[in-house]
Order: sequence, then structure tokens, then C-alpha cells
Amino acid sequence: MKTKIISNKSNLQILHEDNHIIVINKRVGDIVQGDKTGDNPLSKIVKEYIKDKYNKPGEVFLGVVHRLDRPTTGIVVFARTSKALTRLNELFKNRETQKKYWAIIKNKPPKTEDKLIHYLKRNEKNNTSKAHINEVPDSKIASLDYKVFQELNNYFAVEINLHTGRHHQIRAQLSAINSPIKGDLKYGFDRSNPDGGIHLHARQLQFVHPVTKEDINIIAKVPDDPIWNALSII
Repeated sequence: MKTKIISNKSNLQILHEDNHIIVINKRVGDIVQGDKTGDNPLSKIVKEYIKDKYNKPGEVFLGVVHRLDRPTTGIVVFARTSKALTRLNELFKNRETQKKYWAIIKNKPPKTEDKLIHYLKRNEKNNTSKAHINEVPDSKIASLDYKVFQELNNYFAVEINLHTGRHHQIRAQLSAINSPIKGDLKYGFDRSNPDGGIHLHARQLQFVHPVTKEDINIIAKVPDDPIWNALSII
């Protein structure tokens, strides 16, 4: 099921909405959940949207199921009921979801398609993860498949199937094969993007609805910029 964006006065790009879940196409710079910056998080904006749309009195329930890094874009799922939150947490924990990401890179990978397995060690001080070939203390195994699906002027478009959900996993693993994501200064790209984002987009998510058991297939349109717009499929 491919869903259309529902327009609303909150400027949210809503990809799917029902009584139990709501799925948003996150923009560059949005934070999913409140942090030390004090910026208005996406979770609060979605709560306000639900409260306004359905004239709900009191506090609106909204569960954060997973997160995307602030500079990335794409699919974020929220739970509207506690039942849905519990079951979605299990789906994500047990890897019973299929996630596809798109990335724009400048350096062509060694292979057109490959499976990458690294051991990621997180550095809390500078909020990065380093990918190691061999296991090191306090590291966690990280696995993904990638394939180059289009060559652009000076860049390559890559589709990633994520098998594990580690901190900055795609960013760190692509950097480890000398193919950092466009705009990602933290992982080796040579300059930032004007909007402060990076060209990493959570493109597609497939899962079984936690309550209705319907097969859900969400596709999120890429941001409107010249490089994303150059793709033959957007």
C-alpha cells in the first residue's frame, strides 16, 4: 500500500494515519524527541496536530517507536495507543520490519553492491560511532546491504537495506569504505550542505500493522533539492 501525503496546517508530511499509528516524513533539522537543545521536537508537533484535529481534551498519548538523526530525512513512526507502542517496540526489537534508506555519496564504493559487516563502537563524548573490521571492546555488530542504483553528475545514489539498528550505522559504515554521505562532515565528507542536513533518507518501511495485522508499506518522497530531484525515481 503506497500512501499519499495528507496536507494539514502543522506542515507535517503525514504518510499514514489511523487510530493506532501515525507515520511522518521527517524534514532536515527536525528532532524526533526533545533533547538538551530545547528545540520543539517532532513528537510534540504531532501531539499538537492530533489534539487539534480530533479536539482531544487533556494530554494526547504519543509513543516514540524509533528515531532518525537530526540531519537525516524520511520515515518516522509514532504510536497513538499504548497497545500499538508495545507491539511496535517488539517488531523493531525483533527486526520484523524491512527498512530501506537512500543515500547520496561522492566516492563510488569498491563494489556496485555488497554486504557490509562491521563492529561499531560508540564515542559518547563526540557523539560518533567508529566502524571496525574486527570486534573491539564494547563494540556491537552492524550489518547492511547496499547497492548503487544510479550514477549522477559527480555523485552516486545508493540504496541500503538495514539489518541492524546501531547508532549512526549507515553513516559510519559508508564512511568506513571511503564513501561518506554528502554533507556529513562528522563522517568524512569535505563540506556541509547549505541546510545543515545530510543526503540520507529513510525511504521505505514495511511491517505488519501492530493491531489490524494489515501489511503496511510506506514510501517517503525525498526532499526537494537539485541532487535528489536528479534521480530517475523520486
